[in-house]
Amino acid sequence: MRRIFLIYGTDLRHICTNWAAGVMILGLIILPSLYAWFNIEASWDPYGNTKGIKVAVSNDDQGATIMDKPINIGEEVIASLRENHQIGWEFVDTKKAISGTEHGDYYASIIIPKSFSARIATVLSKEPIKAEIDYYVNEKINAIAPKITSSGASSIIQEVSSNFVKEANKAIFKKFNEIGVKLHKELPTIEKVRDLVFKVEKGFPELERILKVALQDVETAQSIVKESQHSLPILADVAQKGKQFSQNVSELLDYSQKGIEAAAPFVKQDLNSLLQAALATKDLTGVLKDTTAGPSAVNLALQHAASRLDGAARLASGAQSWFEQLNQISRGKLFNRTIARLQRIHDNFEKQASTVKEIQSAVSRGEAVSDTLLNRLNTLSDGAATDLRDLIDRFDTEITPNIVNTVKQAKQSTDQIHTILGQASARVPDIEKLLNDANKGLTFGNQGIKVVTADLPMIKSKITQIANTIRDFEKNGNIEEIIDLLQNNFEKESSFFAKPVVLKENKLFPIPNYGSGMSPFFTTLSLWVGALLLVSLLSVEVHHEGVEFRGYQIYFGRYLTFMTIAILQSLIDTLGDIYLLGVFVREKLWFVLFGVFLSIIFMLIVYTLVSIFGNVGKAMSIVLLVLQLAGAGGTFPIQVTPHFFQVIHPFLPFTYAISMMREATGGILWDIVQMDFWMLLIFAGIALILGLALKTPINKISAGMVQKAKKSKLIH
Repeated sequence: MRRIFLIYGTDLRHICTNWAAGVMILGLIILPSLYAWFNIEASWDPYGNTKGIKVAVSNDDQGATIMDKPINIGEEVIASLRENHQIGWEFVDTKKAISGTEHGDYYASIIIPKSFSARIATVLSKEPIKAEIDYYVNEKINAIAPKITSSGASSIIQEVSSNFVKEANKAIFKKFNEIGVKLHKELPTIEKVRDLVFKVEKGFPELERILKVALQDVETAQSIVKESQHSLPILADVAQKGKQFSQNVSELLDYSQKGIEAAAPFVKQDLNSLLQAALATKDLTGVLKDTTAGPSAVNLALQHAASRLDGAARLASGAQSWFEQLNQISRGKLFNRTIARLQRIHDNFEKQASTVKEIQSAVSRGEAVSDTLLNRLNTLSDGAATDLRDLIDRFDTEITPNIVNTVKQAKQSTDQIHTILGQASARVPDIEKLLNDANKGLTFGNQGIKVVTADLPMIKSKITQIANTIRDFEKNGNIEEIIDLLQNNFEKESSFFAKPVVLKENKLFPIPNYGSGMSPFFTTLSLWVGALLLVSLLSVEVHHEGVEFRGYQIYFGRYLTFMTIAILQSLIDTLGDIYLLGVFVREKLWFVLFGVFLSIIFMLIVYTLVSIFGNVGKAMSIVLLVLQLAGAGGTFPIQVTPHFFQVIHPFLPFTYAISMMREATGGILWDIVQMDFWMLLIFAGIALILGLALKTPINKISAGMVQKAKKSKLIH
């Protein structure tokens, strides 16, 4: 130990007494800090000055007309960009924009074509065409600038899309609002029709009884004329009641026809909702295949999917029931195909829900979701989407006309009954007048009552089905609730659907600027560079006349000198980061102490390599520096680097050194610091073992080669 400190004390004395050596050492202490400071300052806020990046913008949009209203979306985009100062927008003509981009006057150019507004206007046509914006970028000028300009172009597309969705939704919800107001005015009439349907349904048993009695009386009157005379008032009463009843039923069906036709768009809307549920389930497979998604995000997505699928199954069942009731009163069973398709969709959603539950069980057990389950879920959602698109495509052209025809057929039957009963009522006086001609009169009455009796079950069935439909509708919500929903504020509704989800950012360990975020990397890098400068200019060998030292004494004695200078380098570097540059550091004391610790470790590693291998060790230190620049994850995440660097990442000192400095910068988690600390001590231990075990034998072996190299006058 005495000789080790002899070497160390002699070195310090020489530095203090030799002013030239002192000046050189002072320069070596300060120089690495300059390396870190210049790099940190240069990268302080690179994305805060993007307004200097010039991007040409040209508008050739000729405008269009939507619902007799002229629009020019291109002019709106230009007006928006004039208020945007994040990028240096230059508003020029198309020729200059493209030429300037080619020659490097602009980093990129954005051209709004002539048909931009016209294509957006096709949204109201049967075949809408997506609008396009031409984007030209000169990627040879700079590697980062294309990413910035691309982000600016994407923001334009997003803003145009968001505004378009907002305006479209505004028009739709405004129309819904008008419908809600109109329904509110017609509410008393709607309620009267509802009450009338229930009243007619309740009166059918009495009407059936009356018709049965009338039929028996007419048959008896054929043989007993006098009894028929007594039955005539009953017949007149029956005819009058039947006429009034058929009139009421006809009016009811008029209102029912309007109601069912008005309900058709809501049924179609339900089908669209089911289609969205099927597509959302298909998107779920993307979340499950995403390896970066956390367990909580996967569980939440599965819970939402399960809830959505259960609701979709119920909605499909309700729609199927509605069409089954219509099918019962239609001639020719017009809705058999639609009912079968809805049954298949309902079964499909139940299978999807079952598959999601299986996936939830696998996730809860910590198992990976099998491809079989994912493929089954994907296939089911595709099948449901295909069936729903078929129904939606046929709804306006086939299904809705069938609904209207069904109600019209029912009304035609009721009108026929009304006509017959009207005729019967009109001929009651004739029957009375022609009692003497009993056979002829009674035969006619018998036939009329039989017609009414034959059609009555069909009418009763249709009225009952309509009443049941009204009851089912009221189970899910009454008409007042629907009207209230339609009368909502259409401005707020359109704004909500234009952007229904807002990202709420929660920053953990926030760092206010890019330069502070990069300070752990540049500070770590400068400490290694400082160690390289020391071994490049200072000798690792000891020459004391008249005193012989052992290898380990030279190794430790001279290392103490290097370590002292390295500590001073670290103090200048870290304190300068904090107080000279104003780098954000949450734990300032630990930032300085961690820097000192890293300097000691780095100096030991570099010093050991040079002490053992000489100039070859310097080259090895430089190679190690190069590998660590790319393989330590200091700039880009290690996951985006080539596979080779990902493999060597855990075996590099920089990996743990940068991590330790980041903890002090953003906020310390001590379990991370402890792991980094012990890993760096392992590197130091390896360096010590190599230094003590290999220094003396390798130095003896390489002594002759070193002397011969020095004689070349090229290598010291």
